[in-house]
Amino acid sequence: MVLRLGRSSFHRIRIRIVAFALVLSAGAFGVAVPATADGGADPYLDPLAQSAETPTLHWADCADGFQCSTASVPLDYRQPHADPIDLALIKLPAADPNARIGTLFVNFGGPGASGIDRLRERARWPFLFSEELRSRFDIVSWDPRAVARSAPTRCFPNTEEQLAFLGSMPDMPGDPAGEAAFYAGNKELADRCAQLAGPILEHASTANTARDLELLRRAVGDRQLSYHGISYGTQVGATYANMFPGRVRAMVFDGSMDFQGSANGHGAEGATVPLDTRQQVADGIAATFDAFLRQCEAAGPRCAFAAGDPALKWRALAERARLAPIRVNGQPWTYTQIVNAASDLSRPSTYPDLAVLLQALFDDGTTLPGILPIADSAAYTGNRTEAFYSIQCTDSTVPTDPTVYSRFAISEDQRVPYFGRIGVFNTMACAFWQARDADRYTGPWNRRTAAPILVLNSRFDPATPLHGAEAGAAQLARAQVVVVEGAGHSSMYVPSTCAERVKREYLFSAQLPPAGAGCDGDGSPFG
Repeated sequence: MVLRLGRSSFHRIRIRIVAFALVLSAGAFGVAVPATADGGADPYLDPLAQSAETPTLHWADCADGFQCSTASVPLDYRQPHADPIDLALIKLPAADPNARIGTLFVNFGGPGASGIDRLRERARWPFLFSEELRSRFDIVSWDPRAVARSAPTRCFPNTEEQLAFLGSMPDMPGDPAGEAAFYAGNKELADRCAQLAGPILEHASTANTARDLELLRRAVGDRQLSYHGISYGTQVGATYANMFPGRVRAMVFDGSMDFQGSANGHGAEGATVPLDTRQQVADGIAATFDAFLRQCEAAGPRCAFAAGDPALKWRALAERARLAPIRVNGQPWTYTQIVNAASDLSRPSTYPDLAVLLQALFDDGTTLPGILPIADSAAYTGNRTEAFYSIQCTDSTVPTDPTVYSRFAISEDQRVPYFGRIGVFNTMACAFWQARDADRYTGPWNRRTAAPILVLNSRFDPATPLHGAEAGAAQLARAQVVVVEGAGHSSMYVPSTCAERVKREYLFSAQLPPAGAGCDGDGSPFG
């Protein structure tokens, strides 16, 4: 099965539910109206979170300079003193305690990715968290509810059955002949989750993760929140910003989304247009792939696919694969597998390997040492697949009739050749998902926050296209987009000294850069 985990990974539904009355007066819950950062009354602070107790954190060393803890939060914020769950947290303490500003909370996206694992892996990546940034903030991440170590969604009785089932899931269909099996496999996954996962499915929404984040802010003692959200983490950030606008100190949205588009779509889109189709993810993939081809051609011999006309070679390769699989090192590559490999453009560091693979395929499967299948971006770790759907299917309205997807597969394949189907089928299990969270957040998105929000986005982003980031920023009351001239997904993967500096200075001061500011990336992925 090919599943794009993140954004929307990356790459990237929702039955409409009337959200619980987030804008009701807090007095209806017997809670005093909280104050804003400047001391005024804020009627928008979510009353459900305000009625919950602040967790107590006990940090303990957990190797390599990190500290770990757990936080007890309500499973159901309507019953804040019943059935708690534990969230797993990790912290890299500020290197210069005397200059420490506070805590920087980080959500790495997905949904479904483990914040614990990703902070361990990436806390010292210089273009993500520079030495200067790490000196002044405790950097904290966590496994959100339903993910990994935090009340994880479990849809299988054991790991063996889980891996066997997910490994046998049909690939995204490249033509109508494969659709019936694909739909059946996704329905079975949704049914298994409904049978086995338990109550977490009813409480996995991003709104509840935003409530958890508010409790974590209180637990670390920060008066306001400093936050860095990447990919889907920007949806978490936008939800928090509108549920707790007076608590915003500084927020960076990195590889950002169209928030309304993700929740319900615009107009009648939610029930009639597949999620990533209405987010135009296929357009983002196509534009990024074109950028990859241009960078490859410009790199000349440093790019294995550069000889001749790379764009023409790609079309010839793809059309040949439609007729029959192409073998490399004895392994058949189908049309769908080749398209999925070509669309896996999140990390520019992988572009040279992609070029080698495409050239080997173009050469009719010439055997080359070291040419192996590119790792599936959905390779299973922990409960990431189940967590992805638990959160994504809870958060967003999507069509539930499979024939809608069949029709869009045809029209999108024509509109965005090769990549159109990805946006149609990315979140197929959500069409069959049974659980709903009555407290999911659907807007408004324009409540005035105590500080403005910085949005970073690559010019060519295959997971969170620039037009979606600009649409999301326009929905916010106070936001500015800074475009990074490069291809790839977020500053986590697109090295830019300029973007890191802009982000760092904003997080230090909570002041946006000058209007019109933009950044270059740091060179070509081909060296």
